[in-house]
Amino acid sequence: MLVTFLGTGTSRGVPVIGCDCAVCTSPDPKNKRLRPSVLIESAANKVVIDVSVDFRTQMLRYNVRHLDAVIITHSHVDHILGLDDLYPFNVRARRPMPVYASPATIREIKVTFRYFFEEHPYPGIPQLDLIPIDGPFRVGDLTFQPVEVFHGKLPVLGFRIGDFAYVTDVNLIPEEGLRRLKGVRYLVLDGLRHRSHPTHFSLSEAVEMAKVIQADQTFLIHMCHDVDHQQVNAALPGSVQLAYDGMILEV
Repeated sequence: MLVTFLGTGTSRGVPVIGCDCAVCTSPDPKNKRLRPSVLIESAANKVVIDVSVDFRTQMLRYNVRHLDAVIITHSHVDHILGLDDLYPFNVRARRPMPVYASPATIREIKVTFRYFFEEHPYPGIPQLDLIPIDGPFRVGDLTFQPVEVFHGKLPVLGFRIGDFAYVTDVNLIPEEGLRRLKGVRYLVLDGLRHRSHPTHFSLSEAVEMAKVIQADQTFLIHMCHDVDHQQVNAALPGSVQLAYDGMILEV
């Protein structure tokens, strides 16, 4: 299985509009971060987790021509607004796109994209097959185990696929979630910034959680413009590193 990090930034992306800080003006490409998303590829299937406003750019940048499904972690706009750009995949595959999400997230999608679901939709509207997640599910040869975590008070779904787990937008992992993550070898985890935050792990909190989960390797994502890739990466423990846009992990 290959995992491509399509975006590793926070909801505003990096650089931030109008910001002249050292990270936003850095020439280092690893300090350029689109909104968070990953592409998961097996021998037979391609799946993305989350689709932000950067989704079109990501699909073009990494030449993704086919998707078997989209999986959504939660309903915040930096994770769902790219649903409108699924239309070319509908045309090419000649079918609605399977979109897996929690029942609560599906309700929010139907509000945000209510024009998708009108009785007589406008031509060119994406077609979605919304599938509620109520336990483990399969997309072809890939099995996804949902892991409920919390983003402040909001429930968010992380996902475990074999030895790999993806957990974004989180500042609390309950005991049941930790149990489901036990034994994972590759962990992707939210690590927003140096300072504490009410709904995200800080970098130090993410490192502490990595020690609890004990994956062979933990990759931090959702970094804001407070985080310089080279400086922070050099200070992290050997089993923890910052991910970056375009990074490919072979599982």
